[in-house]
Amino acid sequence: MFLERRLIPAIEGWIVLVTGVHEEASEEDILDFFSEFGEIQQTHLNLDRRTGYVKGYALLEYATLEEAKAAIAGAQGKKILDQPIHADFAFIRGPKADRPERGNRFGGGRGGNRRTRSQSPVAKEGQRGSLEARIED
Repeated sequence: MFLERRLIPAIEGWIVLVTGVHEEASEEDILDFFSEFGEIQQTHLNLDRRTGYVKGYALLEYATLEEAKAAIAGAQGKKILDQPIHADFAFIRGPKADRPERGNRFGGGRGGNRRTRSQSPVAKEGQRGSLEARIED
């Protein structure tokens, strides 16, 4: 399950994204369920400003990759407050074929110097003759 994609750690650990969290779930509900898989370094439960309820997801940080994998596997098919949840890694880098080619702002990369915008009038004048010569006519 984890071999086909490259996992990216956070600065201090591994972030697990839990979706399907019930709007009335508390941080304690989440911690009680997920603490059995390892020590949770940090928890973030985003609340809606207008209603004050949970937005439906939680972010959990585990210190080791093994703890994070155990939490993801342990959450599959489980419910918190009678609502099914889903867990996965928050940061995943897909295969190289799916990522766009990177280059610098001057059109670098492997594509050469491709111009995507029209040339400025000053650059066009340089190709056709000087601006002073056209004004004198």
